[in-house]
Amino acid sequence: MSTTLDTTTSDDLDVPAARRRSAELERSVRERPGRFRALTGDRPTGRLHLGHYFGSLHNRVRLQNLGVDMMVLVADYQVLTDRDVADRLAEHVEDLVLDYLAVGIDPARATIFTHSAIPALNQLLLPFLSLVSVAELGRNPTVKDEIAHSRQSAVSGLMCTYPVHQAADILFCKAGLVPVGQDQLPHLEVARTVARRFNNRYGTPGSPVFPEPEALLSEAPLLLGTDGGKMSKSRGNSIALAATADETARLIRGAKTDADRHIAYDPVARPEVSSLVLLAALCLGRDPHEVAGEIGGRGAAALKATVTEAVNDYFAPIRARRAELARDRAHVRGVLRDGNERAAVIADATLKEVRAAMNALYY
Repeated sequence: MSTTLDTTTSDDLDVPAARRRSAELERSVRERPGRFRALTGDRPTGRLHLGHYFGSLHNRVRLQNLGVDMMVLVADYQVLTDRDVADRLAEHVEDLVLDYLAVGIDPARATIFTHSAIPALNQLLLPFLSLVSVAELGRNPTVKDEIAHSRQSAVSGLMCTYPVHQAADILFCKAGLVPVGQDQLPHLEVARTVARRFNNRYGTPGSPVFPEPEALLSEAPLLLGTDGGKMSKSRGNSIALAATADETARLIRGAKTDADRHIAYDPVARPEVSSLVLLAALCLGRDPHEVAGEIGGRGAAALKATVTEAVNDYFAPIRARRAELARDRAHVRGVLRDGNERAAVIADATLKEVRAAMNALYY
């Protein structure tokens, strides 16, 4: 049933096969969601933005509501992959949990937890690192991109081992499903490789220790940042979920467009304009070609006005709920405490199983 990809380079990954398998998984999830456990998460480096929402958060809530067992990681240790210090970490962790709760992730149906509170998860990194080569890690295209945008004066060892740490995130809870975008397939392939090699080296025939996790590929098109580049918290070109209506209007007014006054949806030829059209269409639940057609020759000002109204109307209830939740930070910390306790039980059991498979239980 699984699709095996044998390398960690984006050029060699069989993306069409991954998409076909993802479509099969989507059908299976809809038919029997309780069979699946999914792992998702984010680094707490700042507030989540609209790209996160349409790219992943909306889908997480959908899977949760279908009945998938959701594990949602606040990857606080991984903040250090591309920066020298984890600045304002406690604040960012709480902000991330607030964003999760505001969009509809339910701690009664999803386990929200942090890296730093789960020692057994992080201990898995050591045996897992023995299963991959330095050359394999060096070829990972996502790591290359992160290094290119790193805030560090020199690349740390944590950056190079980042994909294996993500493998531990996925495998500690034996998640069989990982909702990702196509650009994250190389990272997921590292987790699949680690699982396969561990099973081959330490498992018994017919009784693997780990499932090989599979990608549930997001169909959400890419939203660009206000500068026309990839939308990113660290690049200062995003619109936060928690932004006020006035902040949203200001950021959209400053978004990059082009010199053609007639508005059309053409992501290849006119990426910046098309990204704004798409954002409005997503918020309105409409086809982007229809949205662009209605604006027509009225130009970028009319486009930005349409986008601003659509975004502020769509996110008003989410922002109101977030503001309400923010008044009770003790509740946010309680959500993390409960999630950490549940995740720790799972991680301890997995680590014990790993040690037994490696003949490393001495008492």
